[in-house]
Amino acid sequence: MTARQTLRYAGRFFHLEAADLDRRVSEVLGVVGLARRADRPVVGFSGGERQRLGLAQAMLHDPELLILDEPAAGLDPLGRRDVLALLERLRERCTVVYSTHILDDVQRVSDTVAIIREGVIITQGPIEAMLAGGDGAAYGLELTGDPSDVEAALRRQPWVSALDGHVADGVTVWHVAVTDEQAADARLLRTVVADPDVTVVAYGRHQHELEDIFVDLVEQEPNR
Repeated sequence: MTARQTLRYAGRFFHLEAADLDRRVSEVLGVVGLARRADRPVVGFSGGERQRLGLAQAMLHDPELLILDEPAAGLDPLGRRDVLALLERLRERCTVVYSTHILDDVQRVSDTVAIIREGVIITQGPIEAMLAGGDGAAYGLELTGDPSDVEAALRRQPWVSALDGHVADGVTVWHVAVTDEQAADARLLRTVVADPDVTVVAYGRHQHELEDIFVDLVEQEPNR
């Protein structure tokens, strides 16, 4: 069967009228990027194309909720990229709940995350809040030159709670934890670049990686 025939067959389970079904089939094929392959046999589709066709089938009746299990599992990099891009578009149309062990995918496309251990949700919340962490804001800097004076100046700031660093290939790498994010945004970089003995080669707000958060949480001893 072709992609169009497959969707027409599946659409009959949703009791769609023939005219509405044909319109809806064409619409969802366009949404998942298969319009140009609509009349080609599915047997010749790649794994990513078959996954997108499955998503099109699930969307035929215009659901308010899609529940997906490992939607990008087993796909090559191109197929995984296409499915993730489709998930980003789908959240404008409906709520998408999906399970996956590929935490990079979660970090890329999710609005809200729940982490489950042994069938119990151990944390959940907006992805931005989870990645920001609960221990204040932190910033990363990479410097060349002699940073001793500006390091001392930063350590005197009341809003700097910790400054850790190391040197790699002649570049000083700092991790600066702060208690006052507004003060840090206004004064941290300005303080560093004012020192003529250093050059800033990289600067940015630090985010936790979701994989690190996941490992920390699931390895904690569960409360019983």
